Parts: sequence; structure tokens; C-alpha cells
Amino acid sequence: MNAPATTELPVVVIGAGPAGLAAAAHLLDQGIEPLILEAGHRAGAAVREWAHVRLFSTWGEVVDPAAEKLLASAGWTRPDPATYPSGGDWAEQYLQPLADVLGDRVRLDATVTGVSRTGRDRIVDADREQQPFVVHFTHADGREERVFARSVIDASGTWATPSPAGGSGLAALGEQAAADRITYRVPDLKDPAARARYAGKRTAVIGSGASAFTALAYLADLARSGDGAGTKGVWILRRGISGSTFGGGEADQLPARGALGLAAKAAVDQGHANAVTGFRTEKIERDADGRLILVGEDGRRLDAVDEVIALTGFRPDLSFLNELRLGLDERLQAPTGLAPLIDPNQHSCGTVYPHGHRELSHPEQGVYLVGMKSYGRAPTFLAMTGHEQVRSVSAAIAGDTVSADRVELTLPETGVCGGAGLFDDPTAGQGDEGGCCAPAPALVQISVGTPVPAAAAEIPASGGCCGS
Repeated sequence: MNAPATTELPVVVIGAGPAGLAAAAHLLDQGIEPLILEAGHRAGAAVREWAHVRLFSTWGEVVDPAAEKLLASAGWTRPDPATYPSGGDWAEQYLQPLADVLGDRVRLDATVTGVSRTGRDRIVDADREQQPFVVHFTHADGREERVFARSVIDASGTWATPSPAGGSGLAALGEQAAADRITYRVPDLKDPAARARYAGKRTAVIGSGASAFTALAYLADLARSGDGAGTKGVWILRRGISGSTFGGGEADQLPARGALGLAAKAAVDQGHANAVTGFRTEKIERDADGRLILVGEDGRRLDAVDEVIALTGFRPDLSFLNELRLGLDERLQAPTGLAPLIDPNQHSCGTVYPHGHRELSHPEQGVYLVGMKSYGRAPTFLAMTGHEQVRSVSAAIAGDTVSADRVELTLPETGVCGGAGLFDDPTAGQGDEGGCCAPAPALVQISVGTPVPAAAAEIPASGGCCGS
């Protein structure tokens, strides 16, 4: 079968999550047909896995303008823009209606297994840019199919590939053997089974970002409840504690994000969690009772815990893009044009510089990584960043370079200075009471039902300085 002329083909969007569905809306706004391939059974499948967690962005910040325009034509009304949705709210009240409007342009249970140029592996130069893309995917029943595309937008995210507990980027020795007592997600403590798993238990929380804050706040809330007596958290940080460890507090321009860090501080200050600093996990052992002992690279052995919640960030799955010529930063695995703007080794407080199709481009013209996946291993991605990315990319695909280059992105500051790379030094910032941007934080309490904890899929757990 010969591929059709490129101009007659759709743009294949990988992933029917927030960035992917927004990309489809922008493509339609440009007069281009999208084809969305989603591996899950429903739109927003990854978001639904953290349905119990509330975003720290309001409805007004997580609805894409082009998507809202498309939804409005079908009679949809956006929820109160000043309120905070949960992941479940976001999926049911926005992502699913948007997928419904897109109709059969969205194919579910379609797992992409490979992307290439038609008739060209990554070695061949001849007429490469004149060839359409070919996308292979499998259905839930194992059937294989391929489609051709004029361009490919990969919005598949990073949710399916969390980073391990090990401090060297590799799984700690014994980590896989201890999988029955380790989770890489923020647990839903309203679920009876999950509640029973952690109630009255000693749980290690590994990570220094918003997901770790959320888990600590949830465990502290459980400890205060009638059925959670004896619940204790052990917060494992690879760096020291400073005034900026808990985020920007009241200086954060996203109030709910600042409040989340303060809730984690309250959990420590009120004795519901103990902090262990400068600890990089090298090995996980079992004691005679089957409990887990974390051993650090420096030889320290921590007291046994019943459970481990590893929230050390995410990383992109690039395996199905192996036949494409991608330009990726060697550290972050983000596009080379974007990486300097988001590098947690250097990035300090303030906004992320505006970026769009040029920063997201690759040597393989016509392919873009957007949304969480565009950040590679860098943390602190916000939904509004993805909306601006797909607006610019869609305009570029349509040939409207003026609109594509007119990138305007202003993101709220965290009130935290310094890069996360600096904070990996266990002694960095020790004794810094206030942080360089933020005032000394005041304590607040956040319960599981309070609509301010951060969404793990918006902000990975690996920390970082900015709400980018």
C-alpha cells in the first residue's frame, strides 16, 4: 500500500490527555484533521489514575481556550473558574466531554508501538522530508495497524514511567523484590483498601516535590483520624532542609501550591513525619518480619518501615520513537532548544521563558513532543504551558509561522530561588530559615478533602524550583 499525498493526511496525536486533546482542538481550529491514538480505555486515562488528587491550578488555568471554544459549540459550560478540580473532575467534566466532541477522531485502546518516515529508517537521507510519517499501533485484542500522517505530536506524557527509588537513577538493589510494599503513586486514602494498607503503619516517602508533599499531607491527615492512630511518615530527602524545601509558601502566586508545601511542613513540625536528609537509597532489604530497611549510599541503615511511597519524578518513554531523528538534551531528555529554559540544575525562580514550536522542534521536521513529555525528566510542568505549546505547534504545522512565533507565556512564580541541582547537595541551604525569595512560612493544615493539594501528573515528585 502506497502512502497518500502528505497534504491529504491527518496529524497523528499520541495521547488523549490534556495536552493531546488540546492539540486536536487547535488543529481543528487551523482546519487540519487530527487523529488521536490513546492507549487507555477512556480519554484522560492517566489523569483518572490520580482522580483522588486535587490540582493546585484552578479551572480557569486548566481549560485550553481552543478546547473551550470547541466545547461551547456543543453546549458545554466551564465550571467555576476560581475553583480547584480534582483529577477525576478534570477527566469527567472536561477531558471526556472534549473527547466526545472530537468523536471518532479519538481511537481508544490504541497503543503506539513505532513511528517512522514511510520507507525510511533513521539512517536514510534520500527524500526523507518528502515522505509522510507512518505510525504503528496495536489494539487491545492484539491486532496491529498502521496509519500515515503529515505530522506527529507526541503528547503521551510520562505517567507510565516513574523514576525508581534508587538514588543513582537506577532501581535500588532489592527494589524490584520489594515491589509488593512499594508504590510510585500518591495513594488514595479514601479507598478502604489503601487506607488499611497505611493506617497505623510506618511509611517512607521518598521525594522532594509536590507529589511528596501531597503524600505527607495525606498520611498526616490519616494519623489525625480515628482509625489512623500510629500512622507515621518517614520523609526521605536527597538534599538538606532549607527555607525553600517546602516551596514558596505565601509568596507562591499559585496559593494552593504554596499551601501544599506548608502542609508538608506541618506534618513534620507536628510529629506526623520525621525527615531524613542527604539520603540516597542504594539498597532495600527485608527484616525477619518482612518489613523494609532502606540502606543509603553512605552506609546508613534506617529503621524498618512497612511501606514505601517513591515519588522521585518521571521520565519519558522514547522507545517507540527510535526510528526518528530527535534532538534531545543528554541530561533532561527534553528537546535541545527547550532544555536550557527548564534545566533544574540552573533554573531559578521566576517564569519560564516563552517557548513554542521552535524550541520544541527536532532534526526530524514535523514531529513534536509536547506536554509533560516535552520536559523529559525536568519537573514542575503546568497545564497552561502545554496549552501554549500546542497552540504554537498547530500553527506551525498549518504554515502560519507568524502566529506560531507569537508565543506569550506568563507563569506564576513559586517564590523559591535556586536550582534543584544545587539542592541535591545534602548540606546546601542548611540553616536557611526563610529562603531567598519567600518569607518564613506559616503553618497550615490540609486534609484529604481540602481542595488544594497538587496533582501528581501536573508536578512530578522530583522537586525543582519553578512552577513551569
